[in-house]
Amino acid sequence: MITTNESRLSTPTQQTGRNSLQPLEGELSSQDDRLLGHKMDSKTGTQECAGCCKPISERYMLKALDLYWHEDCLKCGCCDCRLGEVGSTLYTKANLILCRRDYLRLFGSTGYCSACSKVIPAFEMVMRARTNVYHLECFACQQCNHRFCVGDRFYLCDNKILCEYDYEERLVFANMAYNPNQLAQLKRQANGQIPSPSLPQAPVRSIGSGDLNNNMQQQQSALKAPSS
Repeated sequence: MITTNESRLSTPTQQTGRNSLQPLEGELSSQDDRLLGHKMDSKTGTQECAGCCKPISERYMLKALDLYWHEDCLKCGCCDCRLGEVGSTLYTKANLILCRRDYLRLFGSTGYCSACSKVIPAFEMVMRARTNVYHLECFACQQCNHRFCVGDRFYLCDNKILCEYDYEERLVFANMAYNPNQLAQLKRQANGQIPSPSLPQAPVRSIGSGDLNNNMQQQQSALKAPSS
């Protein structure tokens, strides 16, 4: 049986989805916070920085965790990067203020590549095909190892990624399994028992997209397989 799902290659995504990896979104919902830039209002007076406990005399400041910060004082507790420069979100856990990358590295859930079965760290970029997740370097045709480019068409067939050529080739052979007379003729031709012109022309016609869909439906109907 061949089950398939056609897709087009898109850009890599961060490994926080709800598929084969344990989701992080629910875990982060009560721990992330938005960084808000504020312009100092002379009418309200100066604010005290939550980092250095000194007055904020600069024209601009950051607000996070319901507190005010100097731009230089709000840093990741692990890599020391300035959080206002790397994004609009920070994460807190175990009394640490962290950037997204370090939070995922320290507390994120890991998953496994559907091609090589090796661990994918939570902070790595990944490629997805339905519920499968892949290392960037592993996302290739599992028949011929062709590397896909953005916009390329690929197929998820029997839980394996195939390029368009290998998918169509596999579908042709699967179709032959349901036409034993045609398969027997091809075998006799390969063994030199009959000349190639004696093959009937109708079964050897080119297969268009409509035929692929019809063959697919016939196979699934004959085997009573659930559609993917």
